[in-house]
Amino acid sequence: MSSYKTIVHRKKGERFEVANRLQGESLVRKSLLRSFEGGEQIRLLPDLNVIKIGGHGIMDYGREVVMPLVQEIGELSREHKILVATGGGVRVRHTLDLGLDLGMPTGVLAELTGKISEQNAIMMSLLLSPWHGVRIHTGDLLELPMLFHMGVLPVIHGTPPYGLYEQPAEVGYIPPHRTDTGAFLVAELLGAKNLILVKNVDGLFTENPHTHPDAELIPEITAQELLEKDMDDLVLEPAVLEMMVHSRVIKEVKIVNGHTPGNVRAALTGKRVGTLIRS
Repeated sequence: MSSYKTIVHRKKGERFEVANRLQGESLVRKSLLRSFEGGEQIRLLPDLNVIKIGGHGIMDYGREVVMPLVQEIGELSREHKILVATGGGVRVRHTLDLGLDLGMPTGVLAELTGKISEQNAIMMSLLLSPWHGVRIHTGDLLELPMLFHMGVLPVIHGTPPYGLYEQPAEVGYIPPHRTDTGAFLVAELLGAKNLILVKNVDGLFTENPHTHPDAELIPEITAQELLEKDMDDLVLEPAVLEMMVHSRVIKEVKIVNGHTPGNVRAALTGKRVGTLIRS
């Protein structure tokens, strides 16, 4: 029986290499990165609809707002693949207020507040149990094709996976990546068809419509245009806009009012409602 050996001639002080296109690279050279542009990224679930339910805008309003939305999403799940992501809400604000007062680092604030969207995910999955709602964790995301085949309606917390490694905020200490960002990252990972952010306003306005009744609705805008406006207040996290500019999959984000029955169905089926932000 013959045996073969690969003889590697290596000078003293040289690294052990394995031949590949990135051999010896630092992985930050711009011309190298550009050489990989244009490749097609696999879309794991191209017919998926990610629906993010706001904690502050939806969950905190209780039965009167939540139950009609649960019914609507449950019925939609019989016709469409849906992944529900949950936000935090008033308990996040309380935790942040206390943590900021005590001087907690941004990463610690992110770790503490992330637990609250998980609580909302548990409650939402139980409410959706008549439609096979099941709470899933981040580690279950790659199991979604199988779970959908089994007829499951998955619910996940929207908290992104930074935790203690949260990036420093540009202004202040509040974690810049929260549950809108988490929902976006999940949608980008899975190659989703739709990302719908369900809020308590009719979309993106020129100012906060709750404090400025004369604010005007912005029905459509690009992420870059919105970043350039540098608005004082936004209905979604600025980090989502920054990521949209470089998105490979998610080319638009829809913002709708979950207090109005039928809005989620309209957005999911391609009708114009709320605000459309394009990448």
